[in-house]
Amino acid sequence: MRVLSRYVDAVTALNDRVGRLSAYLVIPIFFLLLLEVGLRYLAGSPTVWTNELAQMLFGTYVLLAGGFLLAHGGHANVDILHGRLPPRLRAAVDVLTSTLLFAFVGALLYFSSSMAWESVGRLEHSMSAWNPPVWPLRLLIPIAATLLLLQGLAKLIIDLQALFSTAPPHEPQATPAEDAS
Repeated sequence: MRVLSRYVDAVTALNDRVGRLSAYLVIPIFFLLLLEVGLRYLAGSPTVWTNELAQMLFGTYVLLAGGFLLAHGGHANVDILHGRLPPRLRAAVDVLTSTLLFAFVGALLYFSSSMAWESVGRLEHSMSAWNPPVWPLRLLIPIAATLLLLQGLAKLIIDLQALFSTAPPHEPQATPAEDAS
């Protein structure tokens, strides 16, 4: 059990760090969009790169937030039912629905890996006027899927422990940032 608890803590800490760091991407996204609006409407001179760069940063933000959201219960849930269930029944429902998560993440990992390696091999660029490289973003998809898969396994461990153990379920250790809030 100690090994599983360490796994849960390590994966949760990793996804917590990645999620918190990726949250800072909102700042340059904000300034890029502000710059685009200012240049378009105030100076009458829109750029070809700000919207695309903001979209690329937002895609990175969304991808890297998956594991963080799963670790902190931020994914969509039918809370009107799920929140009212007793802890054991809630864990049983989560174990059953985790099969959907693993099917989705497995397919995402499988298909995005081949797409990413093909993109890296060609050093793929966007087809826009700005033409930035997109292979780093394509490589990020299987990395983010792996982080989500690892967190899904950690959540499954917690749910199985809650379902079959008489002891209270293992809760991941709080990070220093969580302690402060």
